[in-house]
Amino acid sequence: MTLVSILIPALNEEDNVRTAYERVKAVFAGLPGHEFELIFTDNHSTDRTFDILTGIARQDPRVKVIRFSRNVGYQRSVLTAYRAAAGDCAIQLDCDMQDPPELIPGMLDLWRQGHQVVYGIRRSLPDGPAVAAARRLFYALIDWMSEDDLPRNAGEFRLTDRVILNELRRIEDRSPYVRGLISGMGFSQTGFEYDRRARVAGTSKFPFRAMLSLAIDGMINHSLLPLRIASWISLTLGLLTFLLMIGYVLGRLILGQDWPAGFATTTVLLLMSITLNAMFMGILGEYVGRIFLQSKDLHRPIVEAAVNVPAPAGAVPHPAAPAPTFAAPIPEPVTSPVAVQAAE
Repeated sequence: MTLVSILIPALNEEDNVRTAYERVKAVFAGLPGHEFELIFTDNHSTDRTFDILTGIARQDPRVKVIRFSRNVGYQRSVLTAYRAAAGDCAIQLDCDMQDPPELIPGMLDLWRQGHQVVYGIRRSLPDGPAVAAARRLFYALIDWMSEDDLPRNAGEFRLTDRVILNELRRIEDRSPYVRGLISGMGFSQTGFEYDRRARVAGTSKFPFRAMLSLAIDGMINHSLLPLRIASWISLTLGLLTFLLMIGYVLGRLILGQDWPAGFATTTVLLLMSITLNAMFMGILGEYVGRIFLQSKDLHRPIVEAAVNVPAPAGAVPHPAAPAPTFAAPIPEPVTSPVAVQAAE
């Protein structure tokens, strides 16, 4: 029996969570030899999302719910779900069902062919032309800036093998960019095209500010190019300052230019000091950037309540929580059929 973990982050999705559960359940009803666990991470919703999820989980033990004590952001919510997954593979879905669960059987087929990551490539988007163009521009820009091979026009709809899930358990990142983390791990990764659908109900939780924040996290987490740009600018200014000094000397000694007393000297010294400051700041930035990439702030999101998630040994529930406040345990490593095939 192949266990597949379905990961769905939710924030104020009271109109969508039951639909998401029913559609995932219907898909696996037609997949013999497969079982699923459905992990919802509730990002501290303020509507009835958690109450509805708790009711579903009490009726179906395959549904697990993790609620955070505050809104920890989409990426950290998703990373927590990946760390809690116990399946041979995991598939991430959005709660609004824009990425149809009916494509899961095809993703599993590609996984069995030996690919550790299977991601959806958005052939079309339901957004307006301006938003769609901005998304595609962002994907192209971050792929160009990053040293990792980040797929273009690929969103969060993906399947990851057990070997990837084991590596994600090691990640402790206060501002993760999960899409980039998975892409940067390598292994065999393949994509498939699909048409993204319109949201089933509710409103988008990704306004322009959230998308801009995600873009900044993606660029900073996977590229030192902004720091190198500072160094390049300082070197360019230094070269221009040097040429200006030569021009001043030639103008004074050969062409007999009558510069105002102290004008050129003051200008050159000012530009030189700015150049040196920028150059050394760029050098420091290179080192700080490497330290930043190697050791980040180790802060896990706090789990306020968990349903159908067993407690680690010795854990004690928080008295103020509406349900046991246990962080999702790290399950024992499971060897996936893809890994077994590769070993043979």
